[in-house]
Amino acid sequence: MNLNRKITAAALGTVLSLTLLAGCGSSEEEVFTIAYAPNESTTESADARNGLAEDLGEFLGCKVEEIQASDYNAIIEALRTGSADMAYMGSQALALGVERTDLEPIVMKAEDGDPEKAIYHSVFITRSDNDEINSIEDIKGKTMAFVDPDSTSGNLVPTAEIIQAFPDDNLNSDMLHTNGDFFEAVSFSGSHQAGLQAVIKGDVDVVPISDQILASEISHGNAAEGDVKIIHESGAIPAEAMVVGEHVDQETRDALTEFLTSYDNETYFTDVIKVPGARFVECDLSDYEEIIELNKIINEF
Repeated sequence: MNLNRKITAAALGTVLSLTLLAGCGSSEEEVFTIAYAPNESTTESADARNGLAEDLGEFLGCKVEEIQASDYNAIIEALRTGSADMAYMGSQALALGVERTDLEPIVMKAEDGDPEKAIYHSVFITRSDNDEINSIEDIKGKTMAFVDPDSTSGNLVPTAEIIQAFPDDNLNSDMLHTNGDFFEAVSFSGSHQAGLQAVIKGDVDVVPISDQILASEISHGNAAEGDVKIIHESGAIPAEAMVVGEHVDQETRDALTEFLTSYDNETYFTDVIKVPGARFVECDLSDYEEIIELNKIINEF
């Protein structure tokens, strides 16, 4: 599929006749709902999210609403119960979600619309003027704020990275999330943005954060490049995905995939997806197998 192709009026008319039946039904009261986590619900992203909702609503021929969930667990529950039809989530939330309901990823974000670039990294950061912490080996006994229990780059991958960095400590997830066991104090910030500000203000020593969200916060002027330093970077993580609930029928899934892989609103990808120039590329559950397996391993401890 040509990712740069815009949806033409003719294509819209063709698909609309299908999606009126498959996506929203014939009633004007039908609503298609997209759920976002707090990370995608910032001040800068509100208009861009609304823009996609309006465009998708025109495409589907019904009202499209977006909701901000309190956390990833709430998103998974909304998909399971049908309160949300589609959601944007990271790969650990996806890994947890497939244990509870038959959700399916249909597209994932990719820099430049290149499937080979559908990855990002978790980075550990501390204040630039913190001379005591210069590598992951220096974080023991310090204060840490993970992002959210269901965050991939803010919890799952950092937990695995720390366990790997301290093989002689025989660490497990519980130890890393209990005050006084490995860290002096440990907490959850609630969002990558909040964690970044906590480090800048000196409230905590270290936080893990998505490298793409860090770059976005700096580019939007919410942090200065010299405020923090990166002390560790993880390996590649499969990018966030748009997933649909099991109640969404196949015709609608196909229509959504068609729309999303053709969507080229740069404001949306800059402000919501956090990667200027990114686009959606088609994906399936196999793209997340390694994270799903890692989630099972970490949660066995």
